Amino acid sequence: MEVILMAVKIQTAQGAIEIENDVIATIVGGATTDNYGVVGMASQNPLRDGVNQILNGDNFSKGVVVRQQDGGVTVDVHIIVGYGMKISEISKSVQARVKNDLNVMLGIVASEVNVTVQGVRMLGD
Repeated sequence: MEVILMAVKIQTAQGAIEIENDVIATIVGGATTDNYGVVGMASQNPLRDGVNQILNGDNFSKGVVVRQQDGGVTVDVHIIVGYGMKISEISKSVQARVKNDLNVMLGIVASEVNVTVQGVRMLGD
């Protein structure tokens, strides 16, 4: 069973912690855009939000989908990469960085990080 999350809930001895999806999207977006070769985040729905739009920090949530599955949290990331870059290496780097940052900053273990490359841009465009 798969559920799109509005918030991740963590129960501790002191009480409950809720982390909203926008917070997760901001952390995922920051981890993603810090990778060499990533030009920016893309919308998960390019026809609605604009095919050529590169998302900034205020709307990273349009390019990130967080789902709760039986095995844990799954994250989908939509990116635009630089022309001439090795897409497979960039994608692997994004996956590792997103998993690490979610674990270190929020204590969330992502069972999957799926990267969708939605475009290629000349650097400097």
